[in-house]
Amino acid sequence: MTPGWFVRQLRMTGATVVTSALLACAGPGTTTERHRVLLTDGPARIDVIVEGRGPAMVMLPSSQRDSEDFDEVAARLAAAGFKVLRPQPRGMGLSTGPMQGLSLRVLAGDVAATVRHLGGGRAVLVGHAFGHFVARVVDLDHPALVRGVVVAGGAARTFPEGMAQSLATASDPTQPREARLRALQHGFFATGNDPEPWLEGWHPELRAAYRQAGTVPAKDFWWPVSHASILDLQGAEDPWRPAASRNELKDVLGNKVTVQVIPHASHTLMPEQPAAVAEAIVAWARSLPP
Repeated sequence: MTPGWFVRQLRMTGATVVTSALLACAGPGTTTERHRVLLTDGPARIDVIVEGRGPAMVMLPSSQRDSEDFDEVAARLAAAGFKVLRPQPRGMGLSTGPMQGLSLRVLAGDVAATVRHLGGGRAVLVGHAFGHFVARVVDLDHPALVRGVVVAGGAARTFPEGMAQSLATASDPTQPREARLRALQHGFFATGNDPEPWLEGWHPELRAAYRQAGTVPAKDFWWPVSHASILDLQGAEDPWRPAASRNELKDVLGNKVTVQVIPHASHTLMPEQPAAVAEAIVAWARSLPP
């Protein structure tokens, strides 16, 4: 947290908002402010970055990374009239909670608490890569809280060969820098897009816990089911999502799914093309019923 500005919040039903710390303005010409709120919900403490005013939108990060990856897109969404909530996953930022037996359902419960207590009880969920696993299970377990789900950079249902190894190398700070850059360029960034910023921001100490969490419940249980409409947002050069798999989610869920491809983007998607991603999410979210 940035030191200096602290605001005491009020107790809320079922959760306690402990403190929020003012971090920064959303951007030039805006009146919204970004701040942090610490929720206590049962045994979990959930560190949430809050930005903007309006209908709620919750952003969930990819494997072993936190939600500060979304800074530029979040600022654009807030400027477009949304209240953007970014709960940090357990073990990241100030978020804490039991890690033993961590599952997608437990992580979905943390998101549900965020929506109930900071999002007015209903939100669009934006899940990047692994984050869309969590978003889809929130929709499965807490459908009344979900207006829609954005699957951003979601991999093919069966991961293409070599992608898991690219992730393992890219996220491992003990690997040589050049090897990590090659893995990032291969598996995460489109040709010509700079992978260097993603050398930082990984939490490899949480790899085992989150890998296990991603298997419970099994993908076959939640992947072919959705209560909410889905925007399947894909990078045109994402090797995790080959062209042959573009419509695999739509083929199962039909008109609930809108497929949109972002040019000159790969798996990271948001840091590569923040303006195009934000524009696509805003247009789709505005088309949803309240």
